[in-house]
Amino acid sequence: MALTSTPRPVTPDDLPALSATLTRAFATDPMMRWLFPDDSTREERLEQYFATLYTRHYGPNGLCEQTGPAASFWLPPQDEGGGEPDEGLFDELGAILGEYAVRLKASYEAISRHTPAEPHYYLAVVGADPAARGRGQGSALLRSGLARADAEGMPAYLESSKAGNVPFYERFGFTVRQELSLPLDAPPVWLMWRDAR
Repeated sequence: MALTSTPRPVTPDDLPALSATLTRAFATDPMMRWLFPDDSTREERLEQYFATLYTRHYGPNGLCEQTGPAASFWLPPQDEGGGEPDEGLFDELGAILGEYAVRLKASYEAISRHTPAEPHYYLAVVGADPAARGRGQGSALLRSGLARADAEGMPAYLESSKAGNVPFYERFGFTVRQELSLPLDAPPVWLMWRDAR
């Protein structure tokens, strides 16, 4: 496959390759390693996790794009409660996580208490295959989503679970609003905001 940094919409046919790409992208992410601590099952379960996020939530409700070796899931501003995951999603993710499902629920609830109330675009996931990092793949996906937000006069919000990614997001105009400690010995997350431009 030729390396391109032109985003295109994700389709259901892309799901196996997309899940594998995001699994490689998040293999060293502190939050994913906390949610999936078993080295022997992490890869398989992460692929199921990202596939479920796409099919049950971000595919139907969001803007999902890929460049081939990278992908992003955005959630545009929703009607009251429209962007909230439903219990069915948590049930499916809980089945994938098994005994660690309580970690997902606890971290989600803690982060949700700090989600900005004002309408915004939410960057839920962006990741590039490690083999393609440094080649503009994630940047292209960020620019695409932020262009939509700016065209609508909307701010953008994300949560970074990796301290090393904070400067990357800052280059796109995001600023840290808060470093949030989470329950159950979860790694911290950085809540980041970008005003519309």
